[in-house]
Amino acid sequence: MLALLSPAAAAPARAAVPGDTWIAELAVEGGDDANVVAAGGAVRLAGATVRAQSARSPLAEGELLLAPRRMPSPVDRVSADVTADVPPGAQVTVDVRGLRSDGTWSGWVTAAPGGPAVLPEATTQVQVRATLVAGDHGAGPALQRLWLSADRTRAAVPAAPTTLPIPAAPGTAAPAPLATPAVSSRVFATREGLVGGTTANGHVIVNRDHFVALPSRRGLSPRDTGDYTVKVCAPNGRCAWSPVWDVGPWNTTDDYWNPAATRQTWKDLPQGTPQAQAAFQSRYNGGKDGFGRTVANPAGIDLADGTFYDDLALKDNSWVTVTYLWTATGPSGLAKPTGAPTLVVRSAPSDASSAVGAVAGGARVAVQCTAAGQLRSGTQGTSSSWLRIGPAQYVPAAGVEAPRVASC
Repeated sequence: MLALLSPAAAAPARAAVPGDTWIAELAVEGGDDANVVAAGGAVRLAGATVRAQSARSPLAEGELLLAPRRMPSPVDRVSADVTADVPPGAQVTVDVRGLRSDGTWSGWVTAAPGGPAVLPEATTQVQVRATLVAGDHGAGPALQRLWLSADRTRAAVPAAPTTLPIPAAPGTAAPAPLATPAVSSRVFATREGLVGGTTANGHVIVNRDHFVALPSRRGLSPRDTGDYTVKVCAPNGRCAWSPVWDVGPWNTTDDYWNPAATRQTWKDLPQGTPQAQAAFQSRYNGGKDGFGRTVANPAGIDLADGTFYDDLALKDNSWVTVTYLWTATGPSGLAKPTGAPTLVVRSAPSDASSAVGAVAGGARVAVQCTAAGQLRSGTQGTSSSWLRIGPAQYVPAAGVEAPRVASC
């Protein structure tokens, strides 16, 4: 079957400001794609066993991540026109994100037939991702052409920068921009395990790994990045900052952290309530998940073994508080530990203080302020500055690539 997905008509409420139109270069390069190959004039599944491991999805999938594109003027809406051979049951999904004014990426927004992706703020840089999912009998789609157009529908706002924040010398003080609080919810966490498997973004799971899975690709980080990071806090008081590298548990289209207006599916559920939780506790959807399977637990997040055992010191599946850090705006930094997979989080700016959690390498943390403390050396040099990333939660600035922030 040949599928032609056309962009939607302009929003009737207000005239759009012209932006940019382009044909995407469907090249598999850069090492950030997963299980796709360019062959025969199309992008296809490469055939490797890549799927939403946490969701135990039976369907092979692949991901083509296009290079970020700079716009000639700020845009906040992107339409996609896809030409593809799509066998029965197969899918080609196009998602878009924009670089925000604080230098971080917005969440992924789907550009569906008749519904362009509307970004949360105007931006001068967008990135597009195409996800290919196999259908009946394992037959995969073939993406042949991707035509994109962007414009602005809202009143002009300051454009997002075209580069990420420039790292500053640890401890250098500067006023922090206004921040939007992140969404948090209490959900049931399970242990993913599955060492040796390949996650939805192409990461191969290693022993005692440090990442999480959420049941929607809208919060899926590109491989080896922490663009979408969660803060998970256990009942014992320990917290873990881990990147989202897989899709699941149970579902693959349940972005339950989003409000009903933008939630992809199960829009009648309260914000923060996973579909699996509602199915398990109140027999929502007949007690079944999006694949039609009977839900055996209320899990809304899966934790890799290192996150589960080492960072949070959990002994069994547990209710936890999850903060979806990309839903906030404000200063943030990337954890870059030396000689270890994580940075230890301390209750005060000193190694003598108690350990209260861990930040996975590459995870993005919200940076509140800088405090003077014990001298430490790391990937960012030698400094006595520590970054506060939560109440009584500190990491050495020498191990975090971060912008300048004010003193605590």
